Order: sequence, then C-alpha cells, then structure tokens
Amino acid sequence: MKTMLLALAACCGVAQAAPSPSLDLDVAYYSRVLTPEGVTREARYQERMLRRPGHVWVGRTLPAGAPPAPHGGHAEFNPVLLGRHVVLEQGQLRLEYVDRAARQLIAIAPTDYANVSFDGSWDKAWFLLDPKQVLALPLSARPSAVAGARWREREKDGQFERVLWDERRQLPLVFESGDKAGTVLRRVEVAVLPGLAASVPWQALAGFSHKEYADFLD
Repeated sequence: MKTMLLALAACCGVAQAAPSPSLDLDVAYYSRVLTPEGVTREARYQERMLRRPGHVWVGRTLPAGAPPAPHGGHAEFNPVLLGRHVVLEQGQLRLEYVDRAARQLIAIAPTDYANVSFDGSWDKAWFLLDPKQVLALPLSARPSAVAGARWREREKDGQFERVLWDERRQLPLVFESGDKAGTVLRRVEVAVLPGLAASVPWQALAGFSHKEYADFLD
C-alpha cells in the first residue's frame, strides 16, 4: 500500500504529461437539491472524455430529441456545447474550445478561465479529481465490487464526500458529495470504454480559423 501511495503521489505533478493510462470515458453527472420551498430540482447530463499524453478532450453527449440551441443575431460562444481541449506542452497548459460546425478554434487566456468554469489545473482535467485530495480522504470499509478500486470517504458536520478510486487506472469511478439530511446530492459516475478511439478530434482541425475568447464579448 505504501508503494502505491508513493507512486500515485509522484505522478501528480504538472510536469508529467502522461502520468496514467490513456483512456476513453463516459462521464455521467447528476445533482439533486431540495429547496427551502420544498421544490426538488434535479439535473443530469453526460460527457465523453478522451485522455492521451498531453491532451484531454471533453465533449457534451446530447440525448436524442434534444432541442437545438438558440442563436442570437451575432456570433455566440457556448462552452457547454463545444469541444474542450486541454493541452500540456513542455509544462505549459493551454485551453481551447473547438466549434466544428463553424470550423473555429477559440483560445482561452488564463485570465478568462473562470469565465468558462476552468480552474487551470492539469491534474483535475486529467484525473477529474486532484489525486492529492483523494489520497487525503481516509480509506473506507465500504465494499467495492471493482477489482483494484477502493472507497475513500469523509463525513463531518453532516456533510459527506465519497470517492471510489481506481488505483490501477488512476481515476475516480464514482465520486459524490452531499449532506446526510438529503437536501443536496452531487454524484459523478465514470465508465471506462473498451479500447481507444482510432482517431481523436484534435488531429482533425486543419483549416480551422483561430479566434480569441474576447472576440465574442460585447
């Protein structure tokens, strides 16, 4: 166990572009909130994530029958519906969004990361959770049905955090947080897809025009 912890801790630095296996993932998000007015609000969505050495790609998976996004009278930037490409080159992180319909690459400056809900962390982009924070959670007696995956969890002041961490592939298979009263629950489930995609989106961007995030601001 000590050897595993040391190996995992050593992999977490930004300087390492491929600290764990390349994977294709389906990531399902769910949240539930009970308001003081007695209204229960639920939200769920799914994303496809590809991670390769130095690259993380995330794209929203739209269910059949989803209505088209509304369009105003000018160019719009909706990061939720565009492919997000996080790149790590020689220790430097770069973020861009890809609008394949408009054949555009939109560069995001670090000063604008907060505007697209990106915290600037390569570790969190690659692992979905910061492994250092995962390892800070105590090991749980909760049984795991997945070989090589162990639960870690913490409860304090009626709040809880739980992570089912796959120690071999170095990713969370489940992570959830909420309160014991049942008023708030956030849950993420990660499914590892068999094999790897033969082609990746960032290798098919030749001829795309380049824009800056600021170009979309009024």
